[in-house]
Amino acid sequence: MMDGSQGVEPGNTWRVGVDSGGTFTDVCMFDEASGRIAVWKVSSTPDDPSRGIAQGVEEGMTERAGGGSDPAAAIAYLGHGTTVATNALITHRGARVGLITTGGFRDLLEIGRQKRPDLYDLFAEKPQTLVPRELRFELAERMLRTGEIDTPLDEDAVRAAARAMKEAGVEAVAICFLYAFVNPVHEQAARRIVEEEMPGAFICASHEIAPEFREFERLSTATVNAYLGPIMHRYISRLTPRLQDLGLPVAPHLTQSNGGVVRFEVAAETPVRAVLSGPSTGVVAAQAIGQASGYDDIITFDMGGTSSDVALMAGGETTQTNESIVHGYPIKAPMLDIHTVGAGGGSIAQIDSGGLLKVGPESAGADPGPVCYGRGATEPTVTDANIVLQVLNPVEILDGRMKVHRDLAVEAIGKMAEKLGMETMDVAQGIISVVTANMAKAIRVISVQRGHDPRNYALMAFGGAGPLHAVRLAQELGMSSVIIPRNPGILCAMGLLLTDLRADFSTTQLTPLEAGNLDTIADAMAKVEAEAGAWFEHEAIPADKRMLTRRVDMRYDGQNYELSIALPDGPVTAETLDALKQGFTQAHERMYGFAVPEERILCVTFRAEAMGLVKKAELTARPLGEADSSAAIIGKRDVWYPETGAFTETTLYARDRLLPGNVFEGPAIVEQMDTTTLIPPGVTARVDTIDNLILELSR
Repeated sequence: MMDGSQGVEPGNTWRVGVDSGGTFTDVCMFDEASGRIAVWKVSSTPDDPSRGIAQGVEEGMTERAGGGSDPAAAIAYLGHGTTVATNALITHRGARVGLITTGGFRDLLEIGRQKRPDLYDLFAEKPQTLVPRELRFELAERMLRTGEIDTPLDEDAVRAAARAMKEAGVEAVAICFLYAFVNPVHEQAARRIVEEEMPGAFICASHEIAPEFREFERLSTATVNAYLGPIMHRYISRLTPRLQDLGLPVAPHLTQSNGGVVRFEVAAETPVRAVLSGPSTGVVAAQAIGQASGYDDIITFDMGGTSSDVALMAGGETTQTNESIVHGYPIKAPMLDIHTVGAGGGSIAQIDSGGLLKVGPESAGADPGPVCYGRGATEPTVTDANIVLQVLNPVEILDGRMKVHRDLAVEAIGKMAEKLGMETMDVAQGIISVVTANMAKAIRVISVQRGHDPRNYALMAFGGAGPLHAVRLAQELGMSSVIIPRNPGILCAMGLLLTDLRADFSTTQLTPLEAGNLDTIADAMAKVEAEAGAWFEHEAIPADKRMLTRRVDMRYDGQNYELSIALPDGPVTAETLDALKQGFTQAHERMYGFAVPEERILCVTFRAEAMGLVKKAELTARPLGEADSSAAIIGKRDVWYPETGAFTETTLYARDRLLPGNVFEGPAIVEQMDTTTLIPPGVTARVDTIDNLILELSR
């Protein structure tokens, strides 16, 4: 049973999920004994996010879980998802990075694969190169594709490069040599020298973070990991002692982009795998809620204060990928297929050089935050626009815990309106329309561009700002159904209570799928299985809670890209090879419409996905009751709608008073502690058996 307000008796065992965003920190608490779920929300503290997290855990356990004088003592598990890495990458606020690479490959970061992803876009902008050219050092060394050394590593050149980087104030170093995934000896030697010359620097060698082929993607992954490393190290080094000071009796875990969680010390060394840490758990929770409510085809829409994240779920399954592009940067790491765009409640509205309205990707964050917070900000944000339109409560938010100043927001947007020669309310609505268009573009990337019609999907909106913009986004895309979960503002935190421990291991070894290579294939698989086994032991996961999935990336000889095929359980035998061939043939027919049985098949990358199963929060259904929702009405407010072009009286509902079976029509606004849901004119709302708010739009 979801419960946002009722406390419980102390002494129970609690599983706690904490999602730290750029604007708010959300806490979801699950009592294993009673099955009850409680939620809490506090403002984030961007100068030191650990303060907001510790405050959220302490207040949440005290105010909602009845923690008493020792609130953390009853916590049996703490999982944490963060947007620190995501936001640092989006806003280009990572560390100062240096790069050491093979001679002749200094400019590979900029050259990439010489592809133009936006071929006909005359205004397309290349992502910012994370390492300036003067900090990219190419050295004499060369490894052959067989792993044999062609040119020995010039160790003196490595030492000179390290000293030059130290002099330039470099905080982190990425090391990427050709074919290091086959033989890492040169990268290992270079790492040792850099450690000697630059003690305390964050160092990432490509074979450690992405031991797979494709040099550009491996280089990009190592560089992003180095770029985020010092940021994540500082973050975790501050957070860990704060949680210890609370008396946390267990080791905390951090979410990875694949939807699983790992210990803090592992996450600190591999921040690139946490670049979608916060968003991934929201997708995990959305998948569970969608299945429980009968929606198998869903597009998730997670809008926070800094960014929006979207993902597509077909047939109840979310797409996993081993390689993705995050804000323009290729990353080789297992992750849920999530697309991120810099559009959130704190996104700043500006007038560009052409005199047109632009929104984001710059964000006001939590401090100083939007103009309406009254903390000295002068540039209006999406939140300010909603305050001016009175879609958001123009007096207070967070159940009255935060006061807002509508007059300041009106003044800021009014100044922008004067420059544009428009009315203040039209500019406020224009800000909403622009940010909606930005988010619609992100959804088209994961739907239309991949052969999915968004009109055939339901939109599940969550995050602090998701329900506020969900209907507008659905209208833009021609979608007819919107799902608002019971606690949308803390859904990413709740997802931490629905996910398992997980780690992924891989190794590249190009091997023809032939009987003569049976031992080679078995050895490659055994290598990643051994790494998974060591992880199980390190995490102290009981034998009956372990799950191991094995896959092989395969392609026809001469192809450029692979298909990931499940490897049957048990020893690798001749029958295993036959099953792999059959699985690849079927997958190739599904993907491309044909197969070539006589063509030679290559095994490329061997993968093992290790999962430690944990007890999860449960979604309890309640029977549908009466349609009358009048008992949930808490007042009325004038709201400006583009449909009417004027302020229109709007009924206000309290989310915690709505019951399964309730039905009502827009214009309406549903308010709760963690978010606000806008239901414009012409939209019908109903509450289902697990307290989802289902909004039906006319196409």
